[in-house]
Amino acid sequence: QVQLEESGGGLVQAGDSLRLSCAASRHTFYAMGWFRQPPGNERAFVAGISGSGGSTGYADSAKGRFTISRDNAKNTVYLQMNSLQPEDTAVYYCAAKVPWFNIRSPETYDYWGQGTQVTVSS
Repeated sequence: QVQLEESGGGLVQAGDSLRLSCAASRHTFYAMGWFRQPPGNERAFVAGISGSGGSTGYADSAKGRFTISRDNAKNTVYLQMNSLQPEDTAVYYCAAKVPWFNIRSPETYDYWGQGTQVTVSS
């Protein structure tokens, strides 16, 4: 069992940056993903990273603006978000899973955090 806790969300203006953090309760080499859920919409994949950090994947909406990384010594995964736009407004969740494949499918993840709100004003 592992608990995940997101932090770093907030209210920003269009063009600003935010860095989200996801702290795990124990050391793990699980693959990690970031998902987001806008109001009235389903949860969608944003970015994923393998247990070693050597492989990453991004949704088209995140490519070139968002960067996922991890510090296994701190049991923490990060999502650096630049050039934020109002359409990035959502609750952002981190999640953990054992196998690296199917990282874009939320149903394949075993553990979830409670989410952190990101609001981008125009």
